[in-house]
Amino acid sequence: MKPFTDAANRTWNVVVNVHAVKRVRDLLNVDLLDVANGELLSRLVDDPCLLADVLYAVLKPDADAKGVNAQDFGAAMVGAALDDGSAALMKELLDFFPSAQRARALGRMIRKIGEQEKAIAEATAAIQSMPGASSGSSPASSESTPATSPSATS
Repeated sequence: MKPFTDAANRTWNVVVNVHAVKRVRDLLNVDLLDVANGELLSRLVDDPCLLADVLYAVLKPDADAKGVNAQDFGAAMVGAALDDGSAALMKELLDFFPSAQRARALGRMIRKIGEQEKAIAEATAAIQSMPGASSGSSPASSESTPATSPSATS
Protein backbone atom coordinates (compact mmCIF):
# COMPACT_ATOMS: atom_id res chain seq x y z
CA MET A 1 0.00 0.00 0.00
CA LYS A 2 1.48 3.32 -1.14
CA PRO A 3 -0.13 6.55 0.11
CA PHE A 4 -0.28 9.96 -1.56
CA THR A 5 -2.20 13.16 -0.90
CA ASP A 6 -4.22 14.99 -3.56
CA ALA A 7 -4.58 18.77 -3.92
CA ALA A 8 -7.77 18.67 -1.80
CA ASN A 9 -5.63 17.28 1.05
CA ARG A 10 -7.23 13.82 0.89
CA THR A 11 -4.95 10.87 1.54
CA TRP A 12 -5.26 7.89 -0.80
CA ASN A 13 -3.73 4.45 -0.37
CA VAL A 14 -2.86 2.89 -3.71
CA VAL A 15 -3.11 -0.90 -3.73
CA VAL A 16 -2.55 -2.88 -6.91
CA ASN A 17 -3.81 -6.43 -6.76
CA VAL A 18 -5.66 -8.71 -9.16
CA HIS A 19 -9.00 -7.10 -8.29
CA ALA A 20 -7.64 -3.59 -9.00
CA VAL A 21 -6.15 -4.73 -12.32
CA LYS A 22 -9.51 -6.22 -13.34
CA ARG A 23 -11.36 -3.08 -12.23
CA VAL A 24 -9.11 -0.85 -14.36
CA ARG A 25 -9.63 -3.18 -17.34
CA ASP A 26 -13.41 -3.16 -16.88
CA LEU A 27 -13.78 0.59 -16.31
CA LEU A 28 -11.16 1.97 -18.71
CA ASN A 29 -10.19 -0.86 -21.04
CA VAL A 30 -6.60 -0.31 -19.87
CA ASP A 31 -4.45 -3.30 -18.94
CA LEU A 32 -2.13 -2.38 -16.05
CA LEU A 33 -0.06 -5.44 -16.90
CA ASP A 34 1.12 -3.64 -20.05
CA VAL A 35 3.31 -1.45 -17.87
CA ALA A 36 5.88 -4.27 -17.96
CA ASN A 37 6.18 -3.75 -21.73
CA GLY A 38 6.76 0.00 -21.40
CA GLU A 39 3.90 1.16 -23.65
CA LEU A 40 1.45 1.88 -20.86
CA LEU A 41 4.14 3.66 -18.87
CA SER A 42 4.69 6.00 -21.81
CA ARG A 43 0.96 6.68 -22.04
CA LEU A 44 0.69 7.38 -18.30
CA VAL A 45 3.71 9.70 -18.34
CA ASP A 46 2.48 11.59 -21.40
CA ASP A 47 -1.21 11.83 -20.46
CA PRO A 48 -2.05 13.16 -16.99
CA CYS A 49 -5.77 12.67 -17.72
CA LEU A 50 -5.23 8.95 -18.30
CA LEU A 51 -3.08 8.77 -15.18
CA ALA A 52 -5.84 10.39 -13.09
CA ASP A 53 -8.45 8.04 -14.58
CA VAL A 54 -6.30 4.98 -13.84
CA LEU A 55 -5.64 6.13 -10.30
CA TYR A 56 -9.35 6.77 -9.75
CA ALA A 57 -10.22 3.29 -11.04
CA VAL A 58 -7.61 1.72 -8.76
CA LEU A 59 -8.91 3.78 -5.82
CA LYS A 60 -12.62 3.51 -6.69
CA PRO A 61 -13.71 1.50 -3.61
CA ASP A 62 -11.97 4.04 -1.35
CA ALA A 63 -13.32 6.96 -3.41
CA ASP A 64 -16.86 5.58 -3.15
CA ALA A 65 -16.47 5.24 0.61
CA LYS A 66 -15.26 8.86 0.82
CA GLY A 67 -18.04 10.10 -1.48
CA VAL A 68 -15.55 11.35 -4.08
CA ASN A 69 -16.65 11.06 -7.71
CA ALA A 70 -14.35 10.93 -10.74
CA GLN A 71 -14.79 14.65 -11.48
CA ASP A 72 -13.85 15.73 -7.94
CA PHE A 73 -10.93 13.32 -7.89
CA GLY A 74 -9.66 14.62 -11.24
CA ALA A 75 -10.00 18.24 -10.09
CA ALA A 76 -7.64 17.48 -7.19
CA MET A 77 -5.04 15.80 -9.38
CA VAL A 78 -2.66 18.65 -10.20
CA GLY A 79 1.02 19.35 -9.67
CA ALA A 80 2.58 17.37 -6.85
CA ALA A 81 -0.53 15.22 -6.48
CA LEU A 82 -0.02 13.89 -10.03
CA ASP A 83 3.66 13.21 -9.35
CA ASP A 84 2.98 11.56 -6.01
CA GLY A 85 0.03 9.54 -7.36
CA SER A 86 2.11 8.38 -10.30
CA ALA A 87 4.99 7.34 -8.04
CA ALA A 88 2.63 5.44 -5.73
CA LEU A 89 1.03 3.64 -8.68
CA MET A 90 4.39 2.69 -10.21
CA LYS A 91 5.73 1.38 -6.89
CA GLU A 92 2.59 -0.69 -6.37
CA LEU A 93 2.78 -2.05 -9.91
CA LEU A 94 6.38 -3.08 -9.38
CA ASP A 95 5.45 -4.82 -6.14
CA PHE A 96 2.60 -6.61 -7.93
CA PHE A 97 4.80 -8.35 -10.52
CA PRO A 98 6.83 -11.49 -9.79
CA SER A 99 10.53 -10.75 -9.37
CA ALA A 100 11.69 -11.53 -12.95
CA GLN A 101 8.95 -9.39 -14.50
CA ARG A 102 9.58 -6.74 -11.86
CA ALA A 103 13.23 -6.43 -12.88
CA ARG A 104 12.32 -6.01 -16.56
CA ALA A 105 9.54 -3.54 -15.76
CA LEU A 106 11.80 -1.53 -13.47
CA GLY A 107 14.46 -1.27 -16.16
CA ARG A 108 11.88 0.00 -18.66
CA MET A 109 10.46 2.47 -16.16
CA ILE A 110 13.88 3.85 -15.33
CA ARG A 111 14.72 4.28 -19.03
CA LYS A 112 11.39 6.01 -19.70
CA ILE A 113 11.80 8.37 -16.76
CA GLY A 114 15.33 9.17 -17.94
CA GLU A 115 14.03 9.92 -21.45
CA GLN A 116 11.33 12.17 -20.01
CA GLU A 117 13.81 14.07 -17.82
CA LYS A 118 16.16 14.54 -20.78
CA ALA A 119 13.31 15.86 -22.97
CA ILE A 120 12.25 18.30 -20.23
CA ALA A 121 15.83 19.54 -19.81
CA GLU A 122 16.21 20.00 -23.57
CA ALA A 123 12.90 21.88 -23.83
CA THR A 124 13.82 24.11 -20.90
CA ALA A 125 17.21 24.89 -22.44
CA ALA A 126 15.59 25.66 -25.80
CA ILE A 127 13.08 28.02 -24.21
CA GLN A 128 15.77 29.79 -22.18
CA SER A 129 17.95 30.27 -25.27
CA MET A 130 15.17 31.95 -27.26
CA PRO A 131 15.80 35.64 -28.00
CA GLY A 132 14.03 37.77 -25.42
CA ALA A 133 13.06 34.79 -23.28
CA SER A 134 14.47 36.31 -20.10
CA SER A 135 13.75 40.00 -20.77
CA GLY A 136 10.33 39.67 -22.37
CA SER A 137 11.04 42.67 -24.64
CA SER A 138 11.32 41.17 -28.09
CA PRO A 139 10.67 43.49 -31.05
CA ALA A 140 7.43 41.67 -31.86
CA SER A 141 6.01 42.26 -28.39
CA SER A 142 7.01 45.95 -28.30
CA GLU A 143 5.54 46.54 -31.76
CA SER A 144 2.22 45.01 -30.78
CA THR A 145 1.92 47.00 -27.55
CA PRO A 146 0.70 50.30 -29.10
CA ALA A 147 -2.14 48.48 -30.88
CA THR A 148 -3.47 47.18 -27.57
CA SER A 149 -5.85 49.58 -25.86
CA PRO A 150 -5.70 49.99 -22.07
CA SER A 151 -9.25 48.68 -21.75
CA ALA A 152 -8.34 45.45 -23.56
CA THR A 153 -5.78 44.56 -20.90
CA SER A 154 -8.03 45.31 -17.93
